[in-house]
Amino acid sequence: MDRSTVIGIISGFLVIAIGISIEGPLSTFWSLASILIVLGGTICSTLVKFSLEQVYGVKKIVKIVFLDVSQEPLEVISKMVDLAAKARREGLLALDNALEDTQDEFLKKGIQLIVDGTDPDLVRSIMETDIVITEERHKIGIDIFSTMGALAPAYGMIGTLIGLILMLRDLNNPDALGPGMAVALITTFYGALLANLIFNPIAGKLKNKSNEESLVKEIIIEGILSIQAGENPRIVAEKMKSYLHPKQKELLEERRKRGYNYG
Repeated sequence: MDRSTVIGIISGFLVIAIGISIEGPLSTFWSLASILIVLGGTICSTLVKFSLEQVYGVKKIVKIVFLDVSQEPLEVISKMVDLAAKARREGLLALDNALEDTQDEFLKKGIQLIVDGTDPDLVRSIMETDIVITEERHKIGIDIFSTMGALAPAYGMIGTLIGLILMLRDLNNPDALGPGMAVALITTFYGALLANLIFNPIAGKLKNKSNEESLVKEIIIEGILSIQAGENPRIVAEKMKSYLHPKQKELLEERRKRGYNYG
């Protein structure tokens, strides 16, 4: 579970609810018609821009946002160093036994390619193509939520215009103007809330997770090719460390000092 996503969304709604309740009843901000206009309109316009299959696939993408399924680069490097040490001791064919213990499909593919004696350039090409395809698939999910983030405020304004038109219809009744204006503005509130607390943040989270996954896969490619070249595990580790930011490098160095052997 990605706690930051859950905490952020729940806290966002809670803070807004508390702020509203301080000044008045929450029921003032409830309008089923406004929800239908904003949420329904946003979904319908999204269906116009994207295919039904792409929109339906969003449910799988949402799981990525709420589940912490990303791999830690430091753990990947440790795993690759172990594989490099095993290959140096027993040969590349010995890595075939490691396939059963490998959960990551991308790493498993890389191991299988080098065990099969695939040319290094072809190994890189195949694995980099996998990264490109994955990034394109993630890009669709990011675009869907970015689109919804742009559409929600627009439909909020449409709902407000509808409310104002209906309010002006009863212009002869001054007592109805205040409540009517309040209801008209609720749709704008819903549109801004959904865009800034749900849709745009999810698009940003998906982009971050996509970048993290691509980084881990780049590290795996570097490690796989280094193992195939028969390089020393310490050299393999140093090559993969170049993909890390300074803080991660410090953590990796601390692990090494605590006794992790890089060959």
